Amino acid sequence: MTHEQNRLVFRIHTIQRMFQRHISKDDVSHALQTGQTIEDYPKDFPYPSRLVLGWCGLRPLHIVVAENKTTQETIVLTVYEPDPTQWDAQFTRRL
Repeated sequence: MTHEQNRLVFRIHTIQRMFQRHISKDDVSHALQTGQTIEDYPKDFPYPSRLVLGWCGLRPLHIVVAENKTTQETIVLTVYEPDPTQWDAQFTRRL
């Protein structure tokens, strides 16, 4: 099931971090719709999750989301701008 079919859910902690990092809900939604999954975490509990790389203009965003297939929700766990010293030039692989 893809994000487009799911309801997007933001945790309070996530919204606080997004505010601190100047990342809007629209930024997250756009990045998820146009981005790509770069890591999968199928054993995460209570729901499998994944790391998505998306872009807002020239700004890269990493978004960790969990998929609750029962309720058809995509739960945004964290959003951040990847550190270029820890990722390759495309922000798809850890150094």
